[in-house]
Amino acid sequence: MLTLGIETSCDETGVALTDGRRVLASVVTSSVHLHKKYGGVVPEIASRYHVEYIIAVLSEALARSKRSLKDVRLVAVTNGPGLVGALLTGISAAKSISYSLGRPIIGVNHVLAHLYSAFLNEGSAPRFPFVGLVVSGGHTALFLCEKVGRQELLGQTQDDAIGEAFDKVGKLLGLGYPGGPEVEKAALASKNVNSIKFPKSYLGKDSLDFSFSGLKTAVLYYVRKTRLAEGIIADICYAFQEAALDALVEKACLACETSGVKRIVVGGGVSINSRLREKFDYAARLRGYDVRFPKKEYCLDNAAMVGFLGGELYKRGSRSDLYLSAEPNLEVKYAE
Repeated sequence: MLTLGIETSCDETGVALTDGRRVLASVVTSSVHLHKKYGGVVPEIASRYHVEYIIAVLSEALARSKRSLKDVRLVAVTNGPGLVGALLTGISAAKSISYSLGRPIIGVNHVLAHLYSAFLNEGSAPRFPFVGLVVSGGHTALFLCEKVGRQELLGQTQDDAIGEAFDKVGKLLGLGYPGGPEVEKAALASKNVNSIKFPKSYLGKDSLDFSFSGLKTAVLYYVRKTRLAEGIIADICYAFQEAALDALVEKACLACETSGVKRIVVGGGVSINSRLREKFDYAARLRGYDVRFPKKEYCLDNAAMVGFLGGELYKRGSRSDLYLSAEPNLEVKYAE
């Protein structure tokens, strides 16, 4: 079933054509360059960018897939969570296409789309059940996934998302926005990897929730009393990254232990981080886990994951209609 996926939850405008796990085309353009000088995403700028570019991105995706709109059998669109103005742009486009073609439309949860993005990889798909970890600029959450559309929330951040913490530390150190890639790059240059230690927050022995505000504050206090130089900045980035990523890996492994599941699937923008992948690879070898990551092109916001999940949910009976609305705080529900 040829599905048109549309993603406009934040600052990436994405359109994709998918047929099950097969991606015929995935086109993404980002307004991140417009937000750099503000140190974060400005909702009005992001929304205007989507309005300006969504038709061009749609046209490019159709051209790359060598398909036309008439070939589309389902329209899948992110309807939350995200920036309400940005979401409305994608939803409006999806509704227009759905109405004009007489094709069904389905709303897709952005967090779950990241969770299932690893299914787009070539080769064998992840097997159920698995522990799912979503790590991005706006979300950090653990799920127990029994099948597509049936997942239980095990834990989530109680303050900052992991990607947000990376961005704030990057800004604090003058590394620019977005901070995630800059902090990772700086950490690679550290020559004194054991010179600084930052605290890891575990929120109790058996807790599967996350907290990164204390770690961020520890970095702030360290910076205030330190004369920054290139080498020191690299050491700070290394220490921060180690503390933040260790918490992710250890919580995911704890979720496996408590649930009896030995499979982990990671998704979201921070899943592109090479050091995080190294840590999970080590944990997988040590504990005998099967750990899957999306291809790097599907880690960041994209419409291919929306098209895939929308198609899978539609086959399982999920439906939306032209009253579909933007839900900026849409929660993940445990449901069939």
